[in-house]
Amino acid sequence: MSNLAVLPILMPLIAGILVAFIHKKTTLVRNISKGLAIINLVIVGLVFMQVRDQGSIVLEMGSWEAPFGIVLVGDLLAMTLVLTTNIIAVACVFFAPQSLSEKEESYYFYSFFFLLISGVSGAFLTGDLFNLFVFFEVLLMASYGLIVLGNGKAQLRESIKYVLINLFSSMLFVTTIAFLYSVVGTVNMAQAAQRVQEVEQQGILTTIAILFFFVFATKAAVFPLYYWLPRPYISPNPVVSALFGALLTKVGIYSILRTFSLIFNHEVGLTHTLFIYLAAFTMIFGVVGAISTNNIKLIVAYNIIPAVGFMLMGIGIFTEVSISGTVYYLVHDMVIKGVLFLLVGATAYVAGTSDLRKMGGLIHHYPVLGWLLFIASLVLAGIPPFSGFMGKLQLLRGGLGEEEIFIVIIGLVSSLLILFSMIRIFIRGFWGEKMDIPIPERKKTGNLMVLPAAGLLTVSVLLGVGAEWFFPTIESISQYLMDPEIYIDSVIKE
Repeated sequence: MSNLAVLPILMPLIAGILVAFIHKKTTLVRNISKGLAIINLVIVGLVFMQVRDQGSIVLEMGSWEAPFGIVLVGDLLAMTLVLTTNIIAVACVFFAPQSLSEKEESYYFYSFFFLLISGVSGAFLTGDLFNLFVFFEVLLMASYGLIVLGNGKAQLRESIKYVLINLFSSMLFVTTIAFLYSVVGTVNMAQAAQRVQEVEQQGILTTIAILFFFVFATKAAVFPLYYWLPRPYISPNPVVSALFGALLTKVGIYSILRTFSLIFNHEVGLTHTLFIYLAAFTMIFGVVGAISTNNIKLIVAYNIIPAVGFMLMGIGIFTEVSISGTVYYLVHDMVIKGVLFLLVGATAYVAGTSDLRKMGGLIHHYPVLGWLLFIASLVLAGIPPFSGFMGKLQLLRGGLGEEEIFIVIIGLVSSLLILFSMIRIFIRGFWGEKMDIPIPERKKTGNLMVLPAAGLLTVSVLLGVGAEWFFPTIESISQYLMDPEIYIDSVIKE
């Protein structure tokens, strides 16, 4: 049964290799990719139910017992995020044919797509820090291939920035792993968590912890390391932007959540207090960026940043309530960011521009697209009874419980500004007088783009209105994260 842990990594990897051999047969590769994405989602769903009902799955590769071999840990947190990843992947693979030209599809889009899903899933499932680095590199290599898909000058410029930033953070990542190994003698997360408690050099460990945070914060776009994010995420094709916005920063947040709840919880008064202050600045600067631009894609890209602030806030408060809020908000934000990037991509396509000042009256020709964007904006801002509200409610409860009043106030104000930034798109882009009749081909394609986004938005709405179904699982995850011994005992069997 433990072999199930490798399937979410292996299946998309095999799919990516398979479609590479037929990349020029566009119709065939589209259909095969859709089928393989659905199959992978079904398999991951079955593995998730197995973990939910019977507990964590630990796979020791090559029968080498932990901590000596490579370990994959399919616990409830990892499998929840892997399942969410594959739901987003299915929506994106159905959106891709309407968004990409045949030429772009034939340049190994689907191979890079599956490689990205494999890398993200591996990052969630790995049980040691060095393989977290390896899977980061796998997903980054796939993202490099996706971000340069096309030939625009702006795209090339932003891809160079993206590659350089991630190259620097990867170098620091592997160096910091070496520092930790020199102190505790292992890269296995469970064993490192044991040995950190025994090591007397707490100052060195705190320094290493901050270095790890710097690496993960760069990838998650935490203040002041968010400056690289917005434009590289909007330069590629909308389907690529959706994958990036939904998945990549969330791997960084997951890494902070995992390492600072399991390994680096020895100086909570220092590290986690730092997280709260950085969360506040991340929210403020993110929403300022979102309300200061008229580019609808940039508005959504900037709104990634305050969401990261909300999740970091929960990790910083570090109570069972706040951690449950972080996990709920993490799942919610993965889904809704995928929805929003698909919807604004479709909006920019049918309008022929992403500049709000050049739009108006789209609701008359594309009412479904307009109202979907309106609902998605409410979900993002955390209006009840949607999923954004459920996550923020737990985060604010956690903040009030620990008397962190200032971060609660900043969170509430940020939520209002997020709503304002998104409603601007609806009011200025869709409302108003009826504009010229759209090009028939563009209208047909635009309507087809709506379907995958609508399916993904349905999942997001269900996360909110069906919170009583999902919340017990989220609470189980938060209880599990607050007790590292459960993870340690599942991996290292005495």
